[in-house]
Amino acid sequence: MASASPVTLVDIQAAAARIEGAVVRTPTLHSRTLSAVTGAEVWVKFENLQFTAAYKERGALNKLLLMDEARRSRGVIAASAGNHAQAVAYHGARLGVPVTIVMPKGTPTIKVAQTEGHGAEIVLHGEMFDEAYQEALRLAEERQLTFVHPFDDAEIIAGQGTVALEMLADAPEIDTLVVPIGGGGLISGVGTAAKALRPDIAIVGVQAELYPSTYCAVTGNDLPSSGDTIAEGIAVKKPGNLTASIIRTLTDEILLASERDIEAAVSLYLQIEKTVAEGAGAAGLAALTAYPERFRGKRVGLILSGGNIDTHLLATVLLRDLARTGRMARLRILLQDRPGALASVISEFDAAGVNIVEIYHQRIFTRVPAKDAFIDVECEARDAAHLAALVATLEAKGFALHPVEID
Repeated sequence: MASASPVTLVDIQAAAARIEGAVVRTPTLHSRTLSAVTGAEVWVKFENLQFTAAYKERGALNKLLLMDEARRSRGVIAASAGNHAQAVAYHGARLGVPVTIVMPKGTPTIKVAQTEGHGAEIVLHGEMFDEAYQEALRLAEERQLTFVHPFDDAEIIAGQGTVALEMLADAPEIDTLVVPIGGGGLISGVGTAAKALRPDIAIVGVQAELYPSTYCAVTGNDLPSSGDTIAEGIAVKKPGNLTASIIRTLTDEILLASERDIEAAVSLYLQIEKTVAEGAGAAGLAALTAYPERFRGKRVGLILSGGNIDTHLLATVLLRDLARTGRMARLRILLQDRPGALASVISEFDAAGVNIVEIYHQRIFTRVPAKDAFIDVECEARDAAHLAALVATLEAKGFALHPVEID
């Protein structure tokens, strides 16, 4: 079976030798705290420490190095609004290869600027990725450029598989690898290398619940792939033909991670490992926390595949996690609109040692009687129990209130 595969261990080992020294050999570290939290023994591969903050450099560089001089001199083109774009642009610039990247018109300005900063020509086309992809194929033919696919390419897959070689060399104890799946290039390469070296190792894929395209292709389920996911790096509506075939052969299971679990995993990485993970990069940890019984007692390797996340989005995720864990809350409190009413509430927060962050006082745009008002108090507590004690005190003293919940 292995000999019939389009990508072999030999291909991946050759890719490792080819890209050595030009990509970061990122650490694989045991996490005592994540192990305690999840009930598994956990090792993390920090691919967010690559220069472009994602593993995509491995496949892109392998692809570029395998091109002959004629193709390199003509240039390459890719369609991407994320990590693949930066990887191709960065290593293309290093090697003197002209790079064109086609991005949807709605791509955030920071991503356009970062990719352009590596010297790539940027073409903004279409509203959706599929339109950008088709335009890239058209331009490739028109300009005689080599199209560099983000995942459905044997040379790309071989480069991504070098992640597994490093992980198993650094942490041979690992018996289960948990890998994010978008188009499937990473898990195809990792699965090929790991199964060849250790046929008994388990390969578990993780997809965002909103984009279960590979899960459906493998299981036969029919679920929609759409919506705004924090894990945009794995928000792929259709897996590659090559990758889907490899995944069916090598993957033991594919799990789906909810948005809430992915957000919590991003927060955990920052709190525990003091490192930044994008949504896609945190998908493996999200599965570990969402399915604890599946991994309890296992020796699990997680691939933190990337750390490119918008700072505003990261701030939102962290604040939402504080709210979900009871360390931050918004309490809506009904008051009589009279002197001293607000002070009587604030004094209870002070007595409880709960910090007030913001107060919204509403008299006009509300359905309460004209002599009443309500306030929304955003506050910080030590933990959920600390907040619950304050709520109990307020209710015991006759205040009508309820928390403003988030999903």
